[in-house]
Amino acid sequence: MQMLMPEPQIFVEKTLALIKPDVVAKEEEIEDLILRTGFMIVQEDQIWESQIRMGSYSVSLQPALENVTAPEKRVLLEKRKLQLSPEQCSIFYADQYGKMFFPNLAAYMSSGPSVAMVLARHRAVSFWKELLGPSNSIKARMTHPHSLRAVYGTDDLRNGLHGSVSISSAEREIRFMFPEVISEPIPAGQRARDYLNLHVNPTLLAGLTALCKEKPADPMTWLADWLIEHNPNKPRLQHHVTEEEHQE
Repeated sequence: MQMLMPEPQIFVEKTLALIKPDVVAKEEEIEDLILRTGFMIVQEDQIWESQIRMGSYSVSLQPALENVTAPEKRVLLEKRKLQLSPEQCSIFYADQYGKMFFPNLAAYMSSGPSVAMVLARHRAVSFWKELLGPSNSIKARMTHPHSLRAVYGTDDLRNGLHGSVSISSAEREIRFMFPEVISEPIPAGQRARDYLNLHVNPTLLAGLTALCKEKPADPMTWLADWLIEHNPNKPRLQHHVTEEEHQE
């Protein structure tokens, strides 16, 4: 009988969130909503100072905040306020190049500072897209009235916020907005299985074999201590005593 093993899973994704120029004045309000949905800010880097005055209005996203539990917490890794040039906008939105609205999009995104954020969590891309709602804010107000784009956006072009559409686009967009941040791509599918088979399974198999031989009273704690002690990536310091040092 062949034992079926569960598919290995990678629980962390990264995605880019972008507060667009016309709602930057609502940055703190949007950030508070993000925190209330489970995000934590662990690092902040402000490279642009700007004041924009806009009329205030009340916001209610209570339905979007329900059923948020501790395991669903997301992490805001980076935050940056910056103003893109029209050329930079053209590069960032290269996949939209050639469409009729592209010149207006580049002009809109370069009209003032934006706030870029890196979010990380299990299924970060899909969860952030769900919180944003449809890309057209007019449609969002009809079908997803409590989504961020329904609340903060104006129309299809000025929809308030941006989110990466896929893991690959998230990697590209994060590198664009945070070029100094070293971000390794997260393995998935066959790459994840190859990584586990090469770097994780051999050590884990050796630990389980030793566990079966030892038969400790507390197997969980014993295995945890064994894995810590036999971690192949554990730094080891070696000091070779020379004959001169020995004589001293």
